[in-house]
Amino acid sequence: MDRLARPYDLAVRLRGGEVVLTAWSTAFTAPGVMAELAAAGYPAITFDMQHGIHNIATLADAIPRVVAHGTAPIVRVPVGDFASASRAVDYGATAVIAPMIDSAEDARRFVSHVKYLPLGQRSWGPAASMRLAGVSDPAAWLAGANDATLAFAMIESRPALDALDDILRVPGLDGVFIGPADLSIALTNGARFAPSAEETQETAARVAAKAVAAGKLAGAFAVSTADAKRAAAAGFRLIALGVDFALLHEAARATLASFASDGTAAKGGRGGY
Repeated sequence: MDRLARPYDLAVRLRGGEVVLTAWSTAFTAPGVMAELAAAGYPAITFDMQHGIHNIATLADAIPRVVAHGTAPIVRVPVGDFASASRAVDYGATAVIAPMIDSAEDARRFVSHVKYLPLGQRSWGPAASMRLAGVSDPAAWLAGANDATLAFAMIESRPALDALDDILRVPGLDGVFIGPADLSIALTNGARFAPSAEETQETAARVAAKAVAAGKLAGAFAVSTADAKRAAAAGFRLIALGVDFALLHEAARATLASFASDGTAAKGGRGGY
């Protein structure tokens, strides 16, 4: 299969060293909201099924809307729900993030649902993803899908850190993804929520270095622009920056602050009445 058009070239871009920012969709399921984030210029949007309210039906509605803007759809599935990983890629996800992968066996089970043989046991049903990617030849899709569809294992616990080398050796696992909130709780044995703390950031950087050395990709959630820049410098290539409800909240506050500061309405809004 030739190189896929954007956004289905996400794997090529990440493996080529490009830093790709993804918005994080957790609170809104309306496809129009996701389309607005895509239109704003986000290269990727991650639909959160773990802590967010997304499900297969909302993915089926929203994924085509973001793809139309050239934005890569990514899905985080619930803990242990690898069946949803298969459905997510069938509906067009370019990558799947699986939380709480604590062992090589967890990673193998995850990969088995995302990849076709010989790497996994993914069942055939890619009509929606093929259509969105502009591929009409099933043979071409089968030949290239394993490379084009990414599987990221979240490393966010003590057992995961202990098993990291074994996890990174799992065939078909494309990368690891840091959840700094849970990682910080794990590192402090439940004493602190400290995603930006030095210990958390240094541990994340060591994970990224090991991933890169093993020929894998590294991704991370960043709670601030500063953390995102630090992650990029540490070798992370897929970086989540900006949660949907927080982006709305911050934009609303900025608009109100702008009005209060000069006594005039903020300029440049769309759709005024």
